[in-house]
Amino acid sequence: MHITQLNRECLLHLFSFLDKDSRKSLARTCPQLQDVFEDPALWPLLHFRSLTELKKDNFLLSPMLRNLSICWHSSRVQVCSIEDWLKSAFQRSICSRHESLVNDFLLQVCDRCPNLASVTLSGCGHVTDDCLARLLRCCPRLRTLRLENCARVTNRTLVAVAAHGRALQTLHVDFCRNVSAAGLRRLRAACPRLALRAEHSAAMIPDQPPRCPHAPGPALRTLLPR
Repeated sequence: MHITQLNRECLLHLFSFLDKDSRKSLARTCPQLQDVFEDPALWPLLHFRSLTELKKDNFLLSPMLRNLSICWHSSRVQVCSIEDWLKSAFQRSICSRHESLVNDFLLQVCDRCPNLASVTLSGCGHVTDDCLARLLRCCPRLRTLRLENCARVTNRTLVAVAAHGRALQTLHVDFCRNVSAAGLRRLRAACPRLALRAEHSAAMIPDQPPRCPHAPGPALRTLLPR
């Protein structure tokens, strides 16, 4: 029996056991399998282990997507986490190659995946508060948001959670150094039923903007806006 003689339900089940690259390779063999590859029912879950995977054409974004995770564990994450004004020219050149990748990808998710229920972002050092706020607005069914080692996440994301995360049940902001204890207290007061975890976040040293060389008086330690 040839694989193309299987009914669509069987083909979808077969594809479900394959990783993204294998699905794409199989889909290239004939139009019928390409059609199965493009079936939104095949793509309720997407997991990316590197930022380069976001640029591949081996997956489908659709309203069927429920669970999304981008977990980047690389030495380059440390470079992304350095304050912008402390980066060398070489470090800035490294970041420039992927600085907008996660934000641009999440904007596509906002437009195509309104039924998203769970998002996990780990090591995404360039993801911004504005992008996360838009995600919360565009995905009103989002129940779980896990953020880990996202250096640019600040209390503005917590404010967006309180304003737009109506369905949110679980929020993790672990090792996010620009989230403050005060911001967490305000969120707990605003959303007492939210399962909130912030491992080490409020205890870490937040970023500081560069001091103006002509500023009067003693050295100022001005924290980023909360």
